[in-house]
Amino acid sequence: MGEGSSRVTTDDHWKDRAACRTTDPEAMFVEGAGQNRSKAFCTGCPVRTECLAYALDERIEFGVWGGMTERERRALLRRRPTVASWSRLLEAARLEYSQQTRSAPHGRGAVESGRQAG
Repeated sequence: MGEGSSRVTTDDHWKDRAACRTTDPEAMFVEGAGQNRSKAFCTGCPVRTECLAYALDERIEFGVWGGMTERERRALLRRRPTVASWSRLLEAARLEYSQQTRSAPHGRGAVESGRQAG
């Protein structure tokens, strides 16, 4: 986050748990097919959501963040221009998903139980 940023990030400790923290930082700032390799690093990262929210909230223009390229993030920002805080939105979505998966019938995923209902 730059010194002139008007946003306040209360917890940057997520960066210490990022899957990419031990890689060459340049590996996350590549073009073309290299972006797919970089995005693969994000798969299963324990802080993928925090990373993506940070990049969206701060309007970071370059690199792969949270499994999305700069082009993908720009498209998302254009589709959802009214989102004031991606951190809050993504955290709310994560909590909702967690609640749904806990309330699903034991041994069945949401897709399977939905198939039987229809």
